[in-house]
Amino acid sequence: MFAGLQELGVANGEDLKETLTNCTEPLKAIEQFQTENGVLLPSLQSALPFLDLHGTPRLEFHQSVFDELREKLLERVSAIASEGKAEERYKKLEDLLEKSFSLVKMPSIQPVVMCVMKYLPKVPEKKLKLVMADKDLYKACAVEVKRQIWQDNQALFGDEVSPLLKQYILEKENTLFSSDLSVLHNFFSPSPKTRRQGEVVQKLTQMIGKNVKLYDMVLQFLRTLFLRTRNVHYCTLRAELLMSLHDLDISEICTVDPCHKFTWCLDACIREKFVDNKRARELQGFLDGVKKGQEQVLGDLSMILCDPFAINTLALSTIRHLQELVGQDSLPRESPDLLLLLRMLSLGQGAWDMIDSQVFREPKMEHELITKFLPMLMSFVVDDYTFNVDQKLPSEEKGPLPYPNTIAEAFTKFLQEHRIACEVGLYYVLHITKQRNKNAFLRLLPALVETFSDLAFSDIFLHLLTGNLTLLADEFALEDFCTSVFDGFFFTACPRKENVHRHVLRLILHLHHKVAPAKLESLQKALEPTKQSGEAVKDLYNQLSEKLELRKPSPAQLAETPSMELPLSTMPTPASL
Repeated sequence: MFAGLQELGVANGEDLKETLTNCTEPLKAIEQFQTENGVLLPSLQSALPFLDLHGTPRLEFHQSVFDELREKLLERVSAIASEGKAEERYKKLEDLLEKSFSLVKMPSIQPVVMCVMKYLPKVPEKKLKLVMADKDLYKACAVEVKRQIWQDNQALFGDEVSPLLKQYILEKENTLFSSDLSVLHNFFSPSPKTRRQGEVVQKLTQMIGKNVKLYDMVLQFLRTLFLRTRNVHYCTLRAELLMSLHDLDISEICTVDPCHKFTWCLDACIREKFVDNKRARELQGFLDGVKKGQEQVLGDLSMILCDPFAINTLALSTIRHLQELVGQDSLPRESPDLLLLLRMLSLGQGAWDMIDSQVFREPKMEHELITKFLPMLMSFVVDDYTFNVDQKLPSEEKGPLPYPNTIAEAFTKFLQEHRIACEVGLYYVLHITKQRNKNAFLRLLPALVETFSDLAFSDIFLHLLTGNLTLLADEFALEDFCTSVFDGFFFTACPRKENVHRHVLRLILHLHHKVAPAKLESLQKALEPTKQSGEAVKDLYNQLSEKLELRKPSPAQLAETPSMELPLSTMPTPASL
């Protein structure tokens, strides 16, 4: 409590204890100690007895004076830190720190010492080491001081950052498995600016401040974790962190990050959920501007493009371009904007391989993707258009045109072997589901059972698909539709993928009232958790069981339900009249 006072020649509790132990007249010794160490203001001595008359303890008075002086001192330190030339003010603060640092462990004085350190751009290394070695001091010091400690102690900084990164990934996963199924409010609904206001991004932004070294450390942590886990949410955080620093106009970092302008432009596209012609040209300029010898920047650009929010924007824009090409009677290879979108998708999807191999060059575009796969997708759009036009014709003009229910084997092969084809194909399925196009959905669904790296069973796709399927809620009353969706698709992966099990339970929890009772019963049996199932699956299954139990009528209700059949009275026929 009194640490450091002796070093400054100020008497403390131990001195008083020693004085009282060795004196013959304790009261006189106390009075002398008070005179020597009290507030040295002559006019105050005659006023103190008034406080005694009011029953105010001297401790309370001195504590009040002390608190007031401390506040004044804190104000003065802040004023010194903002006035005069830099050299002069830092010299004053350094002198003040030298005089006061011995009191840093004294709780009542500690805020002043910490305030002085906070305003010093470079705290003496010896003092930083003393702060770092003491857990309580380290915890109490300002983030400005901690930055100076962290920049030379990567392991310590990693310990501080690690819980935040875990929290960030958990928040993303919780959103993907949210119990709310909706087309309007899904994983991709929040705007980039809203996402950047999240707790983790804000804390990391504050921890980094304007320190380029700390920013580079965080980026290295994100690259390492992305390589270790293949979790694309680390790519999202990489982009969000840069744009959060951009929002605060931290030019010290933004100007040295070669991805800044590219990320800024892409961020605007993500906000609009579309890459327009002007921004497409800007993005292409950045990619084409990577000079020889600077290829390493492609690793960071690929990570920015691997962000699911970027992939979502690029894939949605690709589908929109394909529809426009159908209307223009044009081929994919004739559209520079479409080719750029595919180039960026390819760069983003190749991020892990590029960073892992440290071979920084753009992946080679598959020629067949442009000349065969995309025209196939366009033919599906034409099939839909032709069928819809035929349905609107008067009945006498209608031709016997059933909806096509087969797909070329080549299409399925593309989904299995080509990552970009698979990504675009999956987004086309999401597009037709969102349009409530049941025929097209059932036609393409069997092709999703086997896809590149099981992308059709990834959390992001299933999150979006289950949300879009709520638009086809009434179709779940049909046995054939349920069989195609559950038996033909979901249940092919449920036994081996717990995440699929969770998404199916989310869907049925939302739509159980639409499903026929017999089918619902068989679904409930099929979805029963095994011993190996995680707590999340068991919890969702219990929720479903409780909901279904509430829907069942009790035996008493069944017995009491009156018959709705009315006896038919015998009516005379016209012949008998």
